[in-house]
Amino acid sequence: MAKITLKKIKQNLFKIKKLGYVKSLRSGPTGVGYTLETLLKIKENNISSPDLGEIELKSQREKHTGMTTLFTFNNKAWKMDPLEAVRKYGSLDKDGRMGLYYTMGMKPNSAGLFLSVDSKSISVRHIDGTIIAVWQLAEVEKRFEAKVKNVLLVKAKVEERDGVEYFLFDRARLLSHGTSQSILKNQFENEHLLVDLRLHDKGTMARNHGTGFRVFENKLEDLYEKVEEITF
Repeated sequence: MAKITLKKIKQNLFKIKKLGYVKSLRSGPTGVGYTLETLLKIKENNISSPDLGEIELKSQREKHTGMTTLFTFNNKAWKMDPLEAVRKYGSLDKDGRMGLYYTMGMKPNSAGLFLSVDSKSISVRHIDGTIIAVWQLAEVEKRFEAKVKNVLLVKAKVEERDGVEYFLFDRARLLSHGTSQSILKNQFENEHLLVDLRLHDKGTMARNHGTGFRVFENKLEDLYEKVEEITF
């Protein structure tokens, strides 16, 4: 599918804004994104700019403070055998399996696990000093640049009518030029950026669904080197 230009997107956003509040085309958290993509007649990752290359489209409900996953990333990060980690620090998941499903921040959780960050790396550790996994910030930065280096973030005001959401897409910002290790370090330290462990005991091995790097939606812009308002 051909790329659509940023200029054309702005023209289309202007037309959508003039529609006023539009009914969500899908219920649940993904409704805002699905509705915008459908109205724009595009799929994710096919906006382009001569200066920036590929731009990913993201949309948010205004004032929403939930979390969004930026990417998953393991890359030989585990210093402890994952199955051993699950059995030592895990808990029963909804299917009755021993699992390690934790959203990790700087404060120790109920299993004694926490994130530790320095100038070069982010790690999952136990309060007894055991290091479970380590990611180099340089590698996290590369992953960020590969997945979400440039983002067109469209925000929508929300009204609920008879249990159905309606969206007014009226603001957009271009987040560009990627991130930096110092920004990442700061966002981890402030617990705006968290790590999701997602693995369980499969008998002879741990089934890892991919470690998620997640950010609070209202802090997404803080991860970028450049943020500019897009008028339409």
